[in-house]
Parts: sequence; C-alpha cells; structure tokens
Amino acid sequence: MEKLIYIADDDKNIRELIARFLRSEGFGAEVFETGDLLLEVFVSRPSDMVILDIMMPGTDGLTLCARLREKSPVPIIIVSARDSELDRISGISLGGDDYLVKPFSPMELVARVKAIFRRANLSRGDEEAGELRCGALRISLPERQAYLEDEKLELTPTEFSLISYLMEHCGRAVSREELLKSVWRFETEVDTRATDDVVKRLRKKLKDSGVRISSVWGYGFKLETGEPS
Repeated sequence: MEKLIYIADDDKNIRELIARFLRSEGFGAEVFETGDLLLEVFVSRPSDMVILDIMMPGTDGLTLCARLREKSPVPIIIVSARDSELDRISGISLGGDDYLVKPFSPMELVARVKAIFRRANLSRGDEEAGELRCGALRISLPERQAYLEDEKLELTPTEFSLISYLMEHCGRAVSREELLKSVWRFETEVDTRATDDVVKRLRKKLKDSGVRISSVWGYGFKLETGEPS
C-alpha cells in the first residue's frame, strides 16, 4: 500500500518540490500551508509520515511536533532554515525522527524518508525474531513493542530501532557510524550528532530503570545494566 506523507511549509515552492519528488518515488503526498491545517486533517485521517517546517503562520513546527507526538508515534522529519544547536536538539527532543537544514537536496530528503520507513519495518512480522532482554527492559520484535517490567514503553520508530540494535549488542561499544549504517541505513557520511539526540531521548525514558546507555568517548555508545562503575 502507498505510504501517505503530509507536508507543512508556508513556502509553496518548497512544499510542492518536496511533494513532487516524493510522488516520483511512489509515495502519496499532501501539502498544507500551515501546521494547524495539517493537524486538523491528521486527527481525522492520520498519515504514515509528517514533514514539518519550523517557521509557519499559526502554530510553529516544534509545537506541532510535540502535539503530534502526544497523539501518535508517526515518524516526523523537521525541515528548517534554522541551524542552531538549540533548534536541532529541540526538534529531536520533542519527538522528531530527523532534522534537515535548508537548503537541502530533495533527493537527500527522499533518502531519509526511505530510511525511516525501513526502520519502521525492521523485524515487523518476523515471528522467529522473538524477544530481546536487558535488565528490566524487554523488547518484543514481532509486536515492535518495548516494555519496562510489564509497562509499555512508548518509542518512536527511530528510538525503537536504535535501542533494539544496542540490545542485540548489549555490553559492546557500538560506534556512531555503525548506528548510522545499521539503524538509519545511511551509506554516505551524514551528521553523526543525530545518534546523540536520539540517545538523549532514550536516556530520559530509561531513567531509574537500571538500564543505561553509556557514552564511549570519541566513539559511540554501549548498553549496560546496574549502577555506573
């Protein structure tokens, strides 16, 4: 079935360009002048992905990202001319799965869209994959659901894929580059800080669980249990 993507950007040329490239790759695309219009439609007819600009009339993209995340784990890509560390971290911490700075190549955006959908489909329907466990954290790969003890842990597709990969290699240091290739499925060099932003979100969700994602200075991350040594 065709994946449906909603695009909100107050620049008509940009939103139509994005939609045209997505449609040429086989995706369905609907465009909106404001985030408020997108949210109104999303509530009654959710899409498979949302692409948001930050600066728009009415509700800004970051606020809309947070509101969408309250309603759904839908993948969200933020596109913006704002390239500050604060904007990028805010976008990811509010639930965005990726952050792309304008001007960008439409084909790069398409590549990131495809990568996020690949992450969302990883292990889906693989009944032989079973479960992953690390301390109090349990992941059911067939269900694509994470649990802390017996409580469901709500994760975005990116968060789920990253923590699953770390659990598969529990106790081993995993480099940022390995995560980008194995989780994001990027073969070209991209901003490795994206991994740090998702890890920050996961750390917040795993707080007080006894499961921690440790940083390996200058390299990457390692999933561990127990108290820090």
